Amino acid sequence: MKKFLAIIICKLTKAICKYFGRGSSFPGQLALKICPDILSRIVLPDDIVAVTGSNGKTSTVEMIHSVIEKAGKSVAYNYEGSNQIEGVTTLILSNCSLGGKFRKDVLLIEADERYAKYIFSYIRPRYYVINNLYRDQMTRNGHPEFVLEDIAKSIHEGMTLVLNTDDPLVSSLSKQFKNEVVWFGIDDNEYVSETCESVYDDGYYCPVCKKKMVYEYRHFAHVGKYECKSCGFRRHKPDYVISDIDLKKGFITVNRSFKIDLAFHTIFNAYNILAAYAASNLLGIDPDVIVSALNDYLIANGRIKQFKINEEIPGTLLISKHENTISYNRNLQYVSSMDEDVTLLMIIDDISRKYFTSDTSWLWDISFEYLKSQNIRKIVIAGKYISDLAVRLEYAGIDMGRVVTYLKTKDAVAYLSEHTEGKLFALTCFSDEGKLLKEVTKE
Repeated sequence: MKKFLAIIICKLTKAICKYFGRGSSFPGQLALKICPDILSRIVLPDDIVAVTGSNGKTSTVEMIHSVIEKAGKSVAYNYEGSNQIEGVTTLILSNCSLGGKFRKDVLLIEADERYAKYIFSYIRPRYYVINNLYRDQMTRNGHPEFVLEDIAKSIHEGMTLVLNTDDPLVSSLSKQFKNEVVWFGIDDNEYVSETCESVYDDGYYCPVCKKKMVYEYRHFAHVGKYECKSCGFRRHKPDYVISDIDLKKGFITVNRSFKIDLAFHTIFNAYNILAAYAASNLLGIDPDVIVSALNDYLIANGRIKQFKINEEIPGTLLISKHENTISYNRNLQYVSSMDEDVTLLMIIDDISRKYFTSDTSWLWDISFEYLKSQNIRKIVIAGKYISDLAVRLEYAGIDMGRVVTYLKTKDAVAYLSEHTEGKLFALTCFSDEGKLLKEVTKE
């Protein structure tokens, strides 16, 4: 009786929340109060795929969803981004019968890296994709190795782990468990570096024995080809590999056979695509179908949006995560690598939508030195933390004559309507993107 009541209440509350434009975690929260073990009482499909990690979860899940639908299978996923146990409960109960049977062929879950341990105490994904581990929301998460401990608690017998072999933190999970492991990674290419270009190096010490690690090359930060001379821990040969990559032309080649276009010309995007390819192929989907779906894919809720100022000045919005160094670094590197002049708008107004803090120490971990590139003609910053950001830019050696500050986003947009030089990019977080989009025309 409790199971039936939890399901019906969740469905009704979900409909009401949808009508009023509210979030998707509340219905699941109610269901869990009525029946705390409701997830263990649902008849789920054999094909359950979960994705977690610091960055790229949403993009990877959306791509897997696109591939599964292209293959003719039915699939449900938490498209609204509610990736803790309450949101996942809403996802499952709203897609099951009143008797408690899930009605799709595939259940696809985006799982928060800190809270996956709660979700998977009830659910056992068949394939568990772990993308990466970076410094992210330090006030909530602490160090990546602390998050690694939480992810380890979410792993259970019978799960096939799909791990990023280039990330030593993620890869070290294979040392803790006897689960079957499928590896994905990127081979040596023209874009690698011999040294760590980040302000800090989370790959300096071996995550297994804590001795110094040696890198043959790095794709970025601590991600690359590594080896510990003390304990023998090293990058595993990938089962799914990007064997060729061209960031100028915008394509990758998977397993030396399948060419896929890049929607966003970065290594970061390439990893997300490769993870989606691997998970989709493990589900038995033909590579040609996967390639076709990924080449057709557009990020529905994505981190890249086009807009115009006064209907005439086009711009590209790149969504980064505040308190996430790697996310910012990849976007800063991207705009600084343009072959054309760039005007960059950065907005830091609300640091977090959920964890209210005025801590800006994370700005000092971001490699703003990328902006010393001569193609960055003008930098406009907006929001209540403009002084913090301006000081960080000055310490990065930026010519402050190119920097303009505004407290309000609308004033920054008005300035850009008259003074944009070259291609316009805007860089901000989910918490601040709305402040920009309400002042421009979204394409």
